[in-house]
Amino acid sequence: MVRLRYDVLAGVISSRAREELMGSNLYNVLTSNIPNLNSECLVAETESISYAALLDQASRIARYLEQRGVTPGERVLVQAPKSVETVALYLATGKLGAIFVPLNTAYTPTEVEVFLADAEPVLFVQDPKAIAGEAAGLEPLAECTARSADDIAAIVYTSGTTGRSKGAMLTHGNLAANARALCEAWAFGPYDALLHALPIFHVHGLFVALHCALLSGSKMVWLERFDEAEVLRLLPRTTVMMGVPTFYTRLLASEGFSRELAAGVRVFISGSAPLLEQSFREFEERTGKRILERYGMSEAVIITSNPLHGERVAGSVGFPLPGVELRVSGGGDIGVIEIRGPSVFAGYWRDPVKTAEEFTADGYFITGDLGRVDGDGRVWITGRAKDLVISGGYNVYPKEVELVLDELPGVEESAVIAVPHRDLGEAVVAIIVGDAPEAEVIAAARQKLAGFKVPKRVIAVPALPRNALGKVQKNLLREDHRHLFAAEPA
Repeated sequence: MVRLRYDVLAGVISSRAREELMGSNLYNVLTSNIPNLNSECLVAETESISYAALLDQASRIARYLEQRGVTPGERVLVQAPKSVETVALYLATGKLGAIFVPLNTAYTPTEVEVFLADAEPVLFVQDPKAIAGEAAGLEPLAECTARSADDIAAIVYTSGTTGRSKGAMLTHGNLAANARALCEAWAFGPYDALLHALPIFHVHGLFVALHCALLSGSKMVWLERFDEAEVLRLLPRTTVMMGVPTFYTRLLASEGFSRELAAGVRVFISGSAPLLEQSFREFEERTGKRILERYGMSEAVIITSNPLHGERVAGSVGFPLPGVELRVSGGGDIGVIEIRGPSVFAGYWRDPVKTAEEFTADGYFITGDLGRVDGDGRVWITGRAKDLVISGGYNVYPKEVELVLDELPGVEESAVIAVPHRDLGEAVVAIIVGDAPEAEVIAAARQKLAGFKVPKRVIAVPALPRNALGKVQKNLLREDHRHLFAAEPA
């Protein structure tokens, strides 16, 4: 019988536990199974970098961060242009076990001050290229820091359309689980080339696009921003494109976008904002391919997806990803979507009260999105709970009205909002892009909608206000038009 001394046995257990923890570090998850480290990782207009070179740069930056006093669990706040060095900084932060906090590059210094005060980062980075230059001569950090699946990997500040922004804490386990689910759902492999024209300060470009490529060892064709001419030029070199609906409407508006250009792309994926059914149909007519729409949010990354193989239905965001439990509360056909699963975030940074408010007693996160699940299990998003219009005591779901308006001649797109009204409490108001006369829009809507759903006013604008990811900022529209009915007699 062999006996191990307690200290030796403890050392063995400690070693095994450490290996498991290191394996839970998102950096290890994303980089440990790349089939060919010498293959191209990022291909940009003026440079190309292999996986080996990117990971070497990340490891040197990790050493730089370590020397600057960054330790596991501390925050690294980053407001930087999209670049290879920014990706390397992201990986370096994870390898060191620190928390990556990306900020929109459009934020003003005044806005950034709020995030600095809230996140209390040990380091604020605006020039990753300079850091990469300083780190180039350092010894690479050999091993990643042990992290458990429950440790925080990133904090993503929500858009804050109704009050101050909240920091959604995403764990190593959250991000790893979602990346694995997406790679499987969308069949990512080392043979793929992803057209990456999204910003990387947001979940879509950073955690969806980048993670799918890294985890599968595929190539990214890298654009700093969406440029129609460049996308048309590079599309034949790619097999996957991810974008917001605006990307696809711009391609459809281009005479140069053809079936031949899109022929080699196996899947076009859309998210971050609703895709108009008209765009879905026009894209299929032009290319012979159906856009794959999915649904996600900062607090859970991707929640549902239309199938890669199978019917993709216009207007639906598909089925819950494996492991995601989704339900609709409220007892009716339409209600608030609630979710539970491995990619649902750990809570809001330093805000236990708000965290408690957003979770049910049985652990479901209350998304704030209104939707329904049909008989086939497909999920349909009808709007945001905060966007719900209660007019004369009746609930009006903006999406239902927008779908009708978007089909009318002279209406390119629409946004339906609630505006204070003395008699009704809230009135339905439609903001449209197009030249359709107000009276004709209202008359046409009356033919298809119950009277209480018909817009009381229709206002034409040159363009709808959108954030960096293409979401219509209805809060701005509500603010702009909140006095619309103020002069009306009681």
